[in-house]
Amino acid sequence: MAVVLATRNAHKLREFGRLLPDTALEPLPERVELPPETGETFAENALEKARAASAATGAPALADDSGIEADALGGAPGVYSARYAGPAATDAQNRDRLRAEVPPGSGLRYVCAVAYVAPGEEPRLAEAHCEGRMADAPRGEGGFGYDPLFVPADGDGSRTMAELSDAEKDRISHRGRAAREAAAWLAGG
Repeated sequence: MAVVLATRNAHKLREFGRLLPDTALEPLPERVELPPETGETFAENALEKARAASAATGAPALADDSGIEADALGGAPGVYSARYAGPAATDAQNRDRLRAEVPPGSGLRYVCAVAYVAPGEEPRLAEAHCEGRMADAPRGEGGFGYDPLFVPADGDGSRTMAELSDAEKDRISHRGRAAREAAAWLAGG
């Protein structure tokens, strides 16, 4: 049976397709409304989205919630990453606000929680992170969200996530790490 991916974010759909090549993923049907992200943690938000998608479709569902945490901001924007510059903010507006508030070179952390909910089964959750630092200026054309500002500690120390190839990013990213754990559940392990 296919697994519904509880998102309408085209970037996440492509990324999860790469990260879970052995899983038949279906996009969230247009008729399904996801709950607002009101949880205090990434895990709470991911579980609520997966539960809603599974309940609405009767199929297994996978959902993630992810974002960036800045040491200089005490962990903010955290669960508010997608709407840091306002409820309808673009990626560029969110990046601009983060750049205005976080000095270059200071610590950043990407966090991802992936939840899996299937009818009649206990929910499963994977959480992972990727440490890094704030770039001097946005760089790169790849990735999305805060990737042009995030220099991963596991990389070569000079390139942002947006400058890495998909394979490089998937190997070290928060979402890649959480998806690899989820792949074991999806394979029946």
